[in-house]
Amino acid sequence: MHALVIGGTGPTGPFIVNGLLARGWKVEILHTGNHEVDEIPPEVVHIHVSPHDPVALAAAVGDRKWDLCIATYGRLRSIAEIFAGRVGRFISVGGGPGYLGYMNPFLHQPEGIPGPLAEDSPKVSDPAQDEKGWRIVRTEAAVFHYHPDATHFRYPFVYGPYQPAPREWMVVRRVLDGRRRIILPDGGLTLDAYGYAGNIAHAILLAVDQPEQARGEIFNVADSHALSLRDVVFHAARALDWEFEIIDIPAPLALPALPLLTRPTTTHRLYDITKLRTRLGYRDAVAPAEAVASTARWLAAHPPPPVNGYPVEAVLQDPFDYAAEDQLIERWQRALTTVEMPVWSTPPGYGMAYSGPGGRPRSKAVFEEAPLAGRSGQS
Repeated sequence: MHALVIGGTGPTGPFIVNGLLARGWKVEILHTGNHEVDEIPPEVVHIHVSPHDPVALAAAVGDRKWDLCIATYGRLRSIAEIFAGRVGRFISVGGGPGYLGYMNPFLHQPEGIPGPLAEDSPKVSDPAQDEKGWRIVRTEAAVFHYHPDATHFRYPFVYGPYQPAPREWMVVRRVLDGRRRIILPDGGLTLDAYGYAGNIAHAILLAVDQPEQARGEIFNVADSHALSLRDVVFHAARALDWEFEIIDIPAPLALPALPLLTRPTTTHRLYDITKLRTRLGYRDAVAPAEAVASTARWLAAHPPPPVNGYPVEAVLQDPFDYAAEDQLIERWQRALTTVEMPVWSTPPGYGMAYSGPGGRPRSKAVFEEAPLAGRSGQS
């Protein structure tokens, strides 16, 4: 069994490659060669060519064939065409921006994606809605045109080692710089579809293991449990023995948190992975809280290098301007002191259905449990 992984040295690549090797596959990886990682064993053959250059890619492939191709990187439409008839199975990777509103939440009223996104949720249908999303939808169609039995995965944002734009670095660097306060919009309660690299690779390998269940299918893939932005900050900081004071500022004012938020609203962006769970039996290989913690520890030991010649801070668009952050915090906290609460004729409450802290008091101070009556026909 001979597999080709296009990519192989990014966040999910080493997990996929080593998972294939453990299953007895002979593995080659095709990538530019600009980034090599120690996790790829020496027996793996490297084909160095840009998967973004169709002409060079076709020349490098020649007339070779593989039993399996997993395309995680490059110009997918061209890759699908070039590898038509050359592989027994084709597994490809795309992303969520093809969903209507994923990148432009204002396409929905009110703004934000309705509910968790299932595989059949509405897609971008016109480049005027979202040009990138429209291209992704058209690319998915091309994949199944050239490979009707393909399996396609819609990745979320992926985190873990070798992520070129690591979300956790915005927390880790603040820890390393000794910051004790961090600004989060609307309490940091936004929920996002993210996927730890090891978990995402686990899903890919489940498709490899179950060809009949995966044939001709599209799957959302993400961590089963979505962490809020506040959760991510908490688990990343705790992994480094640090604690932040969370400064809760309304989203329109919380500009320093935009790089963490990655979009103009604090609405949720979640995947429905029911199909992945029921059809392929997916469960997280690593709990998201531990995955964030391990990613933070890795980043602290391996500060991210420049990306295409640019500092990673420029790619993340986080200036780490602590002086401006402190000014914003001080101005917000000063503004709060000027707010005078009105006198309510009837104080607002949580509603009669709420029985938690501060809610409706118990009708009896002590719960009196009556004996359970015996069931008919039983002693």
